Amino acid sequence: MSRRTGPLGRRPLRTRLTLVTSAAVALVALGVLAGAYVVIRYELVRQLDLQLKQQAGLIAQQSRSGADQGVLYDQCAWRAAPACAQIVRADPAAPGQRGLVLPVTGATRRVAAGTLGAYYSDITHHGRPMRMLTTPVPGRDGRALQVAARSDAVGESVEQAGLYLGAVGAVGVLLAAALGHLAARTSLRPVTRLTATAERIAATRDPAHRIELPRYEKRGARRQDEITRLATSFNTMLGELEEAVAAQRRLVADASHELRTPLTALRTNAELLARADRLSTAQRERASDALGRQLREVTGMVNDLIELARDEEPQQLVERVRLDRLAERVVADARGHWPGTVFTADLAGATVPGVPARLARLLSNLLDNAAKFSPPGAVVEVRLARTDGTLDLTVRDHGPGISDEDLPHVFDRFYRSRQARALPGSGLGLAMARQIARAHGAELTAEQAGTGGALFRLRFPPGSSGSPGSPD
Repeated sequence: MSRRTGPLGRRPLRTRLTLVTSAAVALVALGVLAGAYVVIRYELVRQLDLQLKQQAGLIAQQSRSGADQGVLYDQCAWRAAPACAQIVRADPAAPGQRGLVLPVTGATRRVAAGTLGAYYSDITHHGRPMRMLTTPVPGRDGRALQVAARSDAVGESVEQAGLYLGAVGAVGVLLAAALGHLAARTSLRPVTRLTATAERIAATRDPAHRIELPRYEKRGARRQDEITRLATSFNTMLGELEEAVAAQRRLVADASHELRTPLTALRTNAELLARADRLSTAQRERASDALGRQLREVTGMVNDLIELARDEEPQQLVERVRLDRLAERVVADARGHWPGTVFTADLAGATVPGVPARLARLLSNLLDNAAKFSPPGAVVEVRLARTDGTLDLTVRDHGPGISDEDLPHVFDRFYRSRQARALPGSGLGLAMARQIARAHGAELTAEQAGTGGALFRLRFPPGSSGSPGSPD
């Protein structure tokens, strides 16, 4: 059951990022402007209240020596006029309580009676908005002073500030949208380049393309963001893919070149056997033997190619392998295959994780290579020892050794030195041995032995091997 997506989910990623970023910035800007509006309104009203409080103090001092009841000032109909003021008694029937100009409520009488504190209120006088302070008269019990002043100037200032802030808010929203679009465009630029590169690779099938990164994005990894690291990882993946494709092409080219000669010989012998009635018995036997030998060589080469095409060992087949016992069995098999060569084994007990059949193939290839280059009756030495926590298995022969010219190419596929061209083989054994070693996390190297001959060293990393008593 598919989950429905809203209108925003159906938009492109850049549009969604622009909308989200713009909305976030706009909300923050509008929130700040709303807070500024509230602060401005509060400060303007507070200033008016302070003015009313100061005027009330002056009028209270004047009322001690003059009139102490009734209307004191009634000239606040004009904006520049002083405040309206009147004295209110707690008793409505007291003299001077008629004709009051400012509204008198029960709260006003309670302030005069001393049961309620001073307070501010908004009133309307002569059709004008006003702000009024009602406060007790100091030193005169039973009296309250009401002072009022026009507040329309404050309202106009607040309204004007609201208009200005609204205009600033509108500009801020537009600026937020522009910044959101710019941020989305800048942030997704590597993704855009990644998409374009992927489309070019899909169209051209050429993994040599790369995502071009600006100089500031090529700096240290600490300065790279997540999207830039994604683009860098994609470039790394393309590099690995390009190397894999190039290796595959080289393998196909080398295999086709190496298979051409034995296939030609097979065809020649097959055509020769097709005219068997024209051949003598000895000629037919020689052609049949050559055909069988060439079929075995081609079969072995094809099997080696299939082995080389495998990148990793099947994880479900990995187990703890007693490497000393495995090497002992492989050495015993090599004695049967090469009766003219003497194999000696000095094997310390050790276990490693791996695939037994693949490790046996690795050791068999090393022994076959050593026996092939050893003169009749020579010794091939196999040694398994632990040095400084590292497990080393060495295979040494006493043949002509490896020249400095051939040493860098010993493990290349189909590479055969001048001494090996006259010997049987396809040039894949050592390449396969190194691939098996790498698949097991080990390192296979070749070097010249100190007193002549070649030395191949298979080294397992520390921690990968255990003692014979380790659980299998």
